Amino acid sequence: MATVTVSGNISVFLLDIEGTTTPITFVKDILFPYIKEHLEDYLSDHWEEDECKQDVHLLKKQTEEDHRQNRACAVHTVDQTVHTDEEKAIREVVENVLWQMAADRKTTALKQLQGHMWRAAYNTGKIKGEVYQDVVPAIRAWRRQGMKVYIYSSGSVEAQKLLFGYSVEGDLLDLFDGHFDTNIGAKAESKSYERIAERIGCAPEEIMFLTDVIREAKAAEEAGLNVTVVLRPGNMELTEEETAHYSTISSFSQLGLTGSA
Repeated sequence: MATVTVSGNISVFLLDIEGTTTPITFVKDILFPYIKEHLEDYLSDHWEEDECKQDVHLLKKQTEEDHRQNRACAVHTVDQTVHTDEEKAIREVVENVLWQMAADRKTTALKQLQGHMWRAAYNTGKIKGEVYQDVVPAIRAWRRQGMKVYIYSSGSVEAQKLLFGYSVEGDLLDLFDGHFDTNIGAKAESKSYERIAERIGCAPEEIMFLTDVIREAKAAEEAGLNVTVVLRPGNMELTEEETAHYSTISSFSQLGLTGSA
């Protein structure tokens, strides 16, 4: 098994989740179907609560932004109207959310609502977060050597904390120094990684970013980060050119720190 050596100037690991720490199947076969199956009931049960109202307000603002940019949208209004129109308003929200999910959008409005729904599922034990078996031992080893570890995912920070806080291996939140989501910027934009380095308080070249998505790898590389592409079952296959350009691993155990045993 080939080892990718992490140079001594690296002090931070920045980790993607889906396809990197966690199987893509967990997201596609468990998390997303849960939203689709329980969305209408969740909205009906929580419609009058402040948190749900805020979620719907964000979705409405996103719809307005889509219209300004002439982006195709299946639903023209997302609104909370008077009680007599509650069913209609809920249906509009459901249609909008399902449309966004079908388009694989990463909007903050969508991710926030999903995060709140998943919280309820994790809290009741209906869902437990999955992580690859090589992830936890590797992160513990990195931390023993003084490395900082952060998560950057398109899923909301709350959703990230739920996944790792209610994981199949227990509460793993103490493994991480912080979390970033799309509020810092899109994962395919280099500026996002510059902001993350600034927020962490280190130079971009001190960060090693692990991801399975090439467009994210390119953006991070443009920002000056070190990048390793993670090859897991079900992840997109790399082209010959991409394989030649990027360091790749299939397990976190393949990352060897300079000076480590």
